[in-house]
Amino acid sequence: MNFGQSPLKTRKDLHLARKLWHALGVFTIIGLYIYSSRPQALRLAVLGAFLALTIDFLRHQWPGLNRIMIHLFRPVMRQQEQTGYAGISYLMVGVLVLVALFPQPIVLLSLLFLAIADPLASYVGLLYGKDKILGSKSLQGTMAAFLACTLISVIFFYWNNLMLERLMVVSFLAGLIGALAELVPIGRLDDNFTFPLVSAVLLWLLFFVFGGF
Repeated sequence: MNFGQSPLKTRKDLHLARKLWHALGVFTIIGLYIYSSRPQALRLAVLGAFLALTIDFLRHQWPGLNRIMIHLFRPVMRQQEQTGYAGISYLMVGVLVLVALFPQPIVLLSLLFLAIADPLASYVGLLYGKDKILGSKSLQGTMAAFLACTLISVIFFYWNNLMLERLMVVSFLAGLIGALAELVPIGRLDDNFTFPLVSAVLLWLLFFVFGGF
């Protein structure tokens, strides 16, 4: 079998497959989190982050292993992940921080934003993003993130009987939080890490101000 370093597919070619893979992975994490106690969830998050970082470290130490990983994950791998840390490593470290620092409703809502709004915004931006507003981010993608996060929040707050007397206001503000977290980069950090953490910090403030706890 040939594990040669042939060029990966272009961003447009791999975009849909990568986003579907991303959403499936985050939904799997959400499912495990829901059916675990907090100590169990924290242990799983530590294990997941450790395994992801270890595999990333080893593949960069052993070129043969790296070529195998690139071959296996070619449909969902970015070019920069050949020589840098993979998105899954950033994701698992972000999940560990979320589980360690934030209450369950904020962890779940932040991960739902990441699973649904992030890939939707990115895909809409790729197809229809004509009006750039910050780097490669477009107005169209940001609006998709806002609408998705607002709808997710309405359903989430209603389902969990949270802040129902202010449902539309807090859902609108949560939608803005999700759109902002998707839009604004933080240095060179991967958005699998920054998106849920920025969302969680701002959602915590939202819950605190509007009595969501």
